[in-house]
Amino acid sequence: MTDINEGKEYDNGQVKISDEVVATIAGLAAVEIEGVYAMSGGFTGGISDILGRKNLSKGVKVEVGEKEASVDLYIIVKYGSKIPDVAWKIQEAVKDAIVNMTGLKVVGVNIHVQGVELKEAELEEEKNS
Repeated sequence: MTDINEGKEYDNGQVKISDEVVATIAGLAAVEIEGVYAMSGGFTGGISDILGRKNLSKGVKVEVGEKEASVDLYIIVKYGSKIPDVAWKIQEAVKDAIVNMTGLKVVGVNIHVQGVELKEAELEEEKNS
């Protein structure tokens, strides 16, 4: 993984887009999708971190080349959501956001569902009991 892509040559110089920028764009696009509870920091004996909007890039791993980017997103879904539908919507939104904002070609958006948020489901059960 590179810290800064090679950049594009323009008449006035180069434009370089860091991995962190691409990761933030991807994370923001992902959390806007209905059914996404939060971004996840990954597994270390369980879900170690559930991250809010301030740390969007923490649940995202990107590899940025000169003209292409590959993205892995680690998410927690809301209970009752159709995971394949949520994943497809995330893939489309992330790809569109990166292409529109950076001009990079997105070669892959991999979704890693690391958990299901059960708090809302548990609250509903308690109300119905």
